[in-house]
Amino acid sequence: MADTFLILERSAGIAHLRLNRPQSLNALNVELACQLYEACKTLAADPELRVLVISGEGRAFMAGGDLAEMLQQPVAVAQGIIEPMHASIQLLSEMPAIVIASVHGAVAGAGLSLMMAADIAVAAEGTRFNFAYTDIGVSCDGGASWVLPRIVGLRKALEIALLAEPFVAEQALELQLISKVFPADELAQATQALAERLAGREHIALANLKRLMRSALAATQEEQLDAERDAFVDCVARPEFTQAVEGFYAARAKRK
Repeated sequence: MADTFLILERSAGIAHLRLNRPQSLNALNVELACQLYEACKTLAADPELRVLVISGEGRAFMAGGDLAEMLQQPVAVAQGIIEPMHASIQLLSEMPAIVIASVHGAVAGAGLSLMMAADIAVAAEGTRFNFAYTDIGVSCDGGASWVLPRIVGLRKALEIALLAEPFVAEQALELQLISKVFPADELAQATQALAERLAGREHIALANLKRLMRSALAATQEEQLDAERDAFVDCVARPEFTQAVEGFYAARAKRK
């Protein structure tokens, strides 16, 4: 029986997916990549899912690919990792649920790509990041070349990718690669609070916002305006809109 390299827990619309190869700093091998894809397929098909949190067991989020496994059969292993990994990235990007990456320790190579695929990323103080791919003589995978320039701009993306210099959480925050930095012993609690806050909001509105934001750079202004109109009308046509407005007025009345 294959090792269980992922831990999946669910509660009240929130799923926690934890990478579980701590002895290898959660390095991505073929089996972990396949298990990640299967988990993402299951979660993407869950209509009750509101928020997905991805984190890592042990001392790191993910320290890149499993180089020892890759050296055995470079091409076969690379393809065996990349295909399910890329399918997972696509599912994470397209699923209506909001995806949070909660990272600590080392975030390198494929770990950085996975983190950037999330909708929101938070990190522990002391986390170290590295593009790392060129350190082992390869280009990137996991959508890094697509998302990194969109976050930091082309010139900075090239610097990060070509030089592969490590940087810390505070620098990642300044680059907008992550949204918040927490003390290491508060990361899990702070991430859970963020997940609960998002799960408590009207999920169709958040799903529509995620889709709109992710499609905006590939759309013309006219196309985006049409998409915004359709999404807005979709929201107001639902009973949750009336309930939310009534709740808004009630809360405002209490503050007076």
